[in-house]
Amino acid sequence: MAPVYTVGPKGVKPRSDVRVIYTPQSSPLSIKHQSKVGVLFGNSINELTQSVCNKLGITSGKLEIEDFGAVPFVMMARIEAAIKKAHPDLSVEVLPEMKEFCQYSSSRDRFRRSRLYLPGNQPKLMLNAGIHQSDGLILDLEDSVGPSEKDETRYLVRNALRALNFFSTERMVRINQGEMGLKDLEFIVPHNVHLILVPKVESAEQIRIVDEKIAEINQVCGRSDPVFLMPILESGRGILKALEIAEASPNNVALAIGLEDYTADLGVPRTDEGKESFFARGMLVNAARAAGLQAIDTVYSDVGNEEGLRASVLEAKALGFDGKGCIHPRQIKPLHEAFAPTAAEIDKAKEIELAFNKAQEQGLGVVALGNKMIDLPVVKRAQQTIVLAIASNLLSENWKENL
Repeated sequence: MAPVYTVGPKGVKPRSDVRVIYTPQSSPLSIKHQSKVGVLFGNSINELTQSVCNKLGITSGKLEIEDFGAVPFVMMARIEAAIKKAHPDLSVEVLPEMKEFCQYSSSRDRFRRSRLYLPGNQPKLMLNAGIHQSDGLILDLEDSVGPSEKDETRYLVRNALRALNFFSTERMVRINQGEMGLKDLEFIVPHNVHLILVPKVESAEQIRIVDEKIAEINQVCGRSDPVFLMPILESGRGILKALEIAEASPNNVALAIGLEDYTADLGVPRTDEGKESFFARGMLVNAARAAGLQAIDTVYSDVGNEEGLRASVLEAKALGFDGKGCIHPRQIKPLHEAFAPTAAEIDKAKEIELAFNKAQEQGLGVVALGNKMIDLPVVKRAQQTIVLAIASNLLSENWKENL
């Protein structure tokens, strides 16, 4: 009996996805499809399937397509993944057109208040994710994807990076650990990912290996803009190595903490009070600041508890964190509101900025506010507060003109 290769969702019929079954045979290629939109788009589905097969050089076998409303980039990814399961030596990629709206860049110091996790194997959650206006979107290849789906999910994430409009959101991917993560990079680095989250980091060497792999891929594909890195510390060893990890690569822009795995590593329950993680969070913030990076707090897992989320964000802000993970779009707005500067913080920042500008105009080497000298790190922090206030619609860009 000929082997059968299946990719796509199992069990229930999910929306915006497709199940593909490929059976290698010596007989000429046959294509059969079932689709709820078959009357309208049956010919297009056949043409797309035939096109993918032609590019991969597949002229024989049987392809069965069970469509649940998949858009073309999803269907292309699923078909390619099924065929390459049967023919793993195929090196040709079948890529959707890189849309112009996917070709924007990121920057080292941009806001990373919110990062919304999206399972990489669920296209229905990706399609309109940009409208939620999180600072970053994480297409996840790690914990949210089961072991049997990891290989095929790479094709979906790669195609999503080329085809979906995430607007100005930073495009992030969380890769897997070890060799599997290095293979993930081959699929995503050439396709305008902005930032890679590296999970369960416990040494600087892990980051250097990822950095070197990205450099190799860049050389082959001709990419020149940087791929930023965000190591995630999720163990006691990782926390104790925080500073050397933070300084391991010039492409590091932030350190993140993952408290579910960290507390499991310590053998203690994770609590809302958070005493068990206070040391780790303090270590991470200090290491990030020492290396000039942003500090990013863990996710808040109780999606329905908005007050709990706000309290968690305010605590994170007080500890020195710049952002937090999100597992649901409804967490983004209250998170942004809680990270926004207070009226008192904005007023103080404005005073410092005006004093700094006055010192600059007068050619003074020091900044004074009343009888108190202001150090340059304080000035920089005040300037960041003003930028955040403007982004939070709490201050006009032309605020100086109104004085």
